[in-house]
Amino acid sequence: MTQWEIHGIELANCNCVYACPCQFNALPTDNKCEAVVGGEIHRGHYGEVKLDGLRMAAMYKWPGPVHEGNGTMQLIIDEAASEAQRAALIAIMTGEDTEDMATMWWVYSAMSPNKLEPLSRKIELEVDITARRGRISVPGCFETTAEPIRNPVTGAEHRVRIDMPEGFEYTIAEIGSASTRTSGAIRFELTDSYGQFCELHLSNTGVLREAA
Repeated sequence: MTQWEIHGIELANCNCVYACPCQFNALPTDNKCEAVVGGEIHRGHYGEVKLDGLRMAAMYKWPGPVHEGNGTMQLIIDEAASEAQRAALIAIMTGEDTEDMATMWWVYSAMSPNKLEPLSRKIELEVDITARRGRISVPGCFETTAEPIRNPVTGAEHRVRIDMPEGFEYTIAEIGSASTRTSGAIRFELTDSYGQFCELHLSNTGVLREAA
């Protein structure tokens, strides 16, 4: 097994309400899952292949809850990646060289038998975890914007976090309101739904708690 480790940031948007039921082992809001995610690796490696500074993204769609499978996924790799870096990121994001169920990528890949050809694209990404603001733009694939949840009466910014000491993606995530429009092979539109801002500290064995 090739050893890998990454440290970076992530912005994700799915179709569920702000308190995404999946985070609480409950069924999704509309009994289906549609999601996009984008991230940037600040420091990382796959074996001897350095991954520092690279970005990656993905689109996912399941007809029911994720754990029931039959999903469709498409990975998007930073166009600046070399062939070795591209292969490394695809391996990580499809759950290869990873202990069973150790990361979200392992789970999503296992639950997505319909894997579309990975794309190489320019990935524009802005993520401010503390401010709960961000943007992802991948030409020909999707556009996502995210901002803080607002109090429906006063309009004031509302802050809420999810703490997952045993999760397979993050330890703490800031939650916001996000919207997405896809334009690629996987089509859907999300408006003011679950937005997730978090740090990624992952390896073959899962979340690296000491780094979070």
